[in-house]
Amino acid sequence: MMSAPLILGIESSCDETGVGIVRGHELLANEVASSVDEHVRFGGVVPEIASRAHVEALGPTLRRALAAADVDLSQIDAIAVTAGPGLMGALVVGLSAAKALAFALNKPLYGVNHLIGHVGVDILDHGPLPSPTMALLVSGGHTNLLRVGNIATQIDEIGTTIDDAAGEAYDKVARLLGLAYPGGPVIDRLAGEGNPRAISFPRGLTARHDLERHRFNYSFSGLKTAVARWVEISRRDGVEISIPDVAASFQEAVADVLTSKAIDACQFHGIDTLVLGGGVAANSRLRGLLAERCDQGGITLRRPRPALCTDNGAMIAVIGAELVMAGVAPSSLDISADSGMPITQVSM
Repeated sequence: MMSAPLILGIESSCDETGVGIVRGHELLANEVASSVDEHVRFGGVVPEIASRAHVEALGPTLRRALAAADVDLSQIDAIAVTAGPGLMGALVVGLSAAKALAFALNKPLYGVNHLIGHVGVDILDHGPLPSPTMALLVSGGHTNLLRVGNIATQIDEIGTTIDDAAGEAYDKVARLLGLAYPGGPVIDRLAGEGNPRAISFPRGLTARHDLERHRFNYSFSGLKTAVARWVEISRRDGVEISIPDVAASFQEAVADVLTSKAIDACQFHGIDTLVLGGGVAANSRLRGLLAERCDQGGITLRRPRPALCTDNGAMIAVIGAELVMAGVAPSSLDISADSGMPITQVSM
């Protein structure tokens, strides 16, 4: 097993251009350039705009990361890059840059799974994950429960969302309330001013008949529809709407379901460590409620710092380091981006 390799990680799956550098489990640099402000007026990410922004930002972001880490490209042991899932045009920008660097520097290339990066990034804060670990992955497009045997080689999917992911629900609810994009941070902030018990919104897939088929699966489409109907009826009847109360009640429903199913999965599978990952993992109520329920259930909770929850290059670099140290063969320079890369596939 190789010890403490110096890995350059490149992330370009959506609207953040990230370059991270790690030495084993030590974070040396994590530089991110976001194009989110360019998408706000459209209420969501526009793939063509995101791709062009990656082209413009990748070079400067790479130079900032090298300067922050105080290393030269010639010192890099391997290059890791997001190969999927994500927006195809955005993925191609990062993958093309990584291939060019790997070829020019004669360094091994690792095409890695963006989603596994969200799980593995906690290693940079709290060290190696015990085996097994349960992972609750909550992002804009994904909501999953994963059994992690080995972050480099063994990922099993325990549960997934059957419709909207939690992050999608946040954006859609924010839009119907007339709030800014992205919806997650806005709703989280407003929820702090509201009453989470003001409105009783449904908890998806928690009824007895649903649990028989979808015990560890998630659904947020019905919750989004319930919020829309409540707002529509209130406006029709001339009822004054408290946006903070709606935000708090919606957020409580999301956090309740996410955490209860995650705890149940840990207990059912006999796993006593739970790691939280993904962009929605920065949500204050989710982090707080999960901490409470893990404490009550005797489960050790691991949460990366909020700055490492959103898309970044460090999470890709640390997966690259894990792959190198586990002796996994590097990827070919012929690999293609895979916008639908399976969550159980760590690398190409």
